[in-house]
Amino acid sequence: MLRNDLRLHDNEALLWAFKNGSRVLPIYCFDPRHYKGTYHFGFPKTGPHRLKFLLESIQDLRQILKSRGSGLIVRTGKPEEVITDLIQKIGKESIDSLVYSEEVTEEELDVESFLKSSCGVKVKTFWENTLYHRDDLPFHYKQLPDIYTQFRKVVESNVPVRSVLATPRELKPLPSGIEEGNIPTSEDLGVSGVHADSRSAFPYKGGESTGLERIDYYLWQTDKVAHYKETRNCMIGSDYSTKFSPWLAHGCLSPRFIYSEIKRYEKERTANQSTYWVLFELLWRDYFRYVALKYGNMIFYPGGIQGKHIPWKKDKNAFNAWKEGRTGVPYVDANMRELAATGFMSNRGRQNVASFLTKDLKLDWRLGAEWFESMLIDHDVCSNYGNWLYSAGIGNDPREDRKFNMVKQGLDYDPNGDFIRLWIPELNKVKGADIHTVWALSSAVLLRAEVSLAETYPKPLLIAPEWSRHMGKIGSGGGRGRGGGGGSKLKQQKGMDFYFKNSQPR
Repeated sequence: MLRNDLRLHDNEALLWAFKNGSRVLPIYCFDPRHYKGTYHFGFPKTGPHRLKFLLESIQDLRQILKSRGSGLIVRTGKPEEVITDLIQKIGKESIDSLVYSEEVTEEELDVESFLKSSCGVKVKTFWENTLYHRDDLPFHYKQLPDIYTQFRKVVESNVPVRSVLATPRELKPLPSGIEEGNIPTSEDLGVSGVHADSRSAFPYKGGESTGLERIDYYLWQTDKVAHYKETRNCMIGSDYSTKFSPWLAHGCLSPRFIYSEIKRYEKERTANQSTYWVLFELLWRDYFRYVALKYGNMIFYPGGIQGKHIPWKKDKNAFNAWKEGRTGVPYVDANMRELAATGFMSNRGRQNVASFLTKDLKLDWRLGAEWFESMLIDHDVCSNYGNWLYSAGIGNDPREDRKFNMVKQGLDYDPNGDFIRLWIPELNKVKGADIHTVWALSSAVLLRAEVSLAETYPKPLLIAPEWSRHMGKIGSGGGRGRGGGGGSKLKQQKGMDFYFKNSQPR
């Protein structure tokens, strides 16, 4: 049973089945529960951008398996029901084992529990999709440190990364008499299709094949990995960061394979802070998965894993303005419009819009987490919710009062406003860094820029006091070079380049 492990390379469950079975039936189920509403607020659980990537990934995996003599069975239905029915049809006596990769959150675990108790055959499971294997950790997951740095230091110095498994050239065939089934369309699943946006920072198709091509391009063809740490906070284009996260989130790429390629690159070309930083981010991704394993459903609670009682607001108008890019704060709005149009947002953007939602608007962080779950191509439940808890000050951040300054962040990471102009065309004629505080411009400047606040572009929902410290430094065409954080207590949130990571290196 395949879920978030849509690859052949380094897929221990799938490769074990091909090694030990005379016939192997790889199967993927489009679970109808994944195309309904999110738990609290009813947003589409799988939005159009992520579904497009998923469908492409399934098509690619089917082709890969077929090219080596096997195939991929596709069904629409609850996997616990589909697989149980299929076992009955084939006959339990003909089946040695049901094999799958383990997950860590409740919805997926419920499926596993049902199958173990009701499928009628032996079940064999594998721990996959982390860089460091659960069984190799020097502590039980329930003793996982609550601070990432403590976890990183222990793991990096004491735990080896397991070797990548060899991929066979030929695979065992499918059982006879089983129809492979058609891969559904977005419309079949009740989700509207999407069109490519030429501005997208992620113009790639889903699938193991394109994921492997991206690794080859980013490391071996261009050496861009050698500059990752310096470029990862940029905002425009496809090459400022690895963009590995969507493939990692769907299991199209193995984190161990990325690790092995980075290590080979370091040996054959160069090793520096940038190559290390890709591995550093992969470890953050591991950490959030182990946090979910340790705390279970607490990662979904209003008070997070700290159990805090915070009077979160649920202002519908403010939330809609945030998700639609109409807050009147250009740096926030540009990022949210990018998300809506493409299903992707930079690491830097995710940190800022999350901080704005939770620390400025003081809205329920779960609104943001569920909206990201719906919209992001690279949604990974553990990384998504782990990062939102982090931003809301109720997760694994030892400095719970961290808050991003939207104006300073905009000036630091989009100093001339090019990113804002890309996504907010109604502000195109505002010059230079003035675009970051358009509400503070004189009526004469606004008139020349053809901007009418509250008409062509919204007035800001709020103006935070700390923004004023930076507004006086803005001049037409000015801006500043990229610097550190965005506030006195600010330091970059880690791990959000791999899924907000809301879940991997982006």
